[in-house]
Amino acid sequence: MNFFKRLFKIGQSEANSAIDKMEDPIKMTEQGIRDLKLNLEKSLESLAQVKALAIRAKNDVEELTYKSQDYEQKAVLILKKGQNGDIEVSEADRLAKEALMKKEETNHKIGMVKKEEAQFNDSVSKLEHNIQEIKQNISKWENELKTLKARVKVSKATKNLNKQMADIDSASTVAMLERMKEKVKQEEALAEAYGEIAKSSKSIDQELSEAADVTETSAEESLSKLKEKLGLNSKEE
Repeated sequence: MNFFKRLFKIGQSEANSAIDKMEDPIKMTEQGIRDLKLNLEKSLESLAQVKALAIRAKNDVEELTYKSQDYEQKAVLILKKGQNGDIEVSEADRLAKEALMKKEETNHKIGMVKKEEAQFNDSVSKLEHNIQEIKQNISKWENELKTLKARVKVSKATKNLNKQMADIDSASTVAMLERMKEKVKQEEALAEAYGEIAKSSKSIDQELSEAADVTETSAEESLSKLKEKLGLNSKEE
């Protein structure tokens, strides 16, 4: 009971932080419920014992009441016998007086036993109230336990996810992305450079072919000039 008084008097806004400080809130709550059930068992035993005392007191009152009435009836019969001459009057008076004294003594016991009976009945009422309260608490916290298990499961999953997210180094991730972007730029520049090299890397044969790609007229003219330079035209003449 004390455990639940400490645990569940915490405000709703503080419940989660209180639970987080526990090593295992599920096991602690289950132990608290077991304690409540143990208290219920003991209370039921006490209730049975006190009820037995109340029943016995009630039976005693009935028995003593019967005895009281019996003593009074005996006193009446004795007096009648004295009047009828069956018993001497003085003896009848003495016995009737004794019977009435027994009656008064019995009535006194009846008063005492009735007080005890009232006390027992009061204790029974209090115990029954306590038992009912314990039963309600057990039912309540068993339902709360189901909710608590679900909350703990969700909180653990959320905590693990948040922990994983917290373990990720965002700065290093951004740096890696920047490096990848630079690498792409470098690859693009390298591709362009190779393209320019491909354009400039022509073979001699390609150059000669491009240079020799002239019309028939220009070729004859070039040949005449070359022969003239070499002095071949005059020799042929």
